[in-house]
Amino acid sequence: MHLSKIKLQEKDYPKALEIWEKSVIATHDFLKEKDILELKNEIPTYFKYVKAYLWFNDKEAIGFSGTNEKNLEMLFIDPKYFRNGYGTEILQYLIQENKVHYVDVNKDNHNAVKFYAKNGFKKYKESQKDGQGRNYPILHLKL
Repeated sequence: MHLSKIKLQEKDYPKALEIWEKSVIATHDFLKEKDILELKNEIPTYFKYVKAYLWFNDKEAIGFSGTNEKNLEMLFIDPKYFRNGYGTEILQYLIQENKVHYVDVNKDNHNAVKFYAKNGFKKYKESQKDGQGRNYPILHLKL
């Protein structure tokens, strides 16, 4: 498996949003449709506040990530590449190179919770609402 990355630029936002939407539809079945639409509009506004990368395999863009200091703010993989080790490879790179030690994850996103636990993250706190004040419980995890 060979991954490469580029710094996410404004011209790449449509591709990142396409990956985000496919990934959310596949994994976030607990979200209300109106919240997905609101989040889709919010996501690009966050890109300028994170160190964001678009990740590629040998053929195409497979995901994107965003970090801020020691926090993983976003990691989304195109569902057709789920369970191929890409998420783990990207996460391990971000842990090693960007010193990521924290991530927040939707409590109801059971696969993501398992993924982060498999990669050494443990819950240290829980919030009843997400960062935008919506009624989606969040697990705060750290390495």
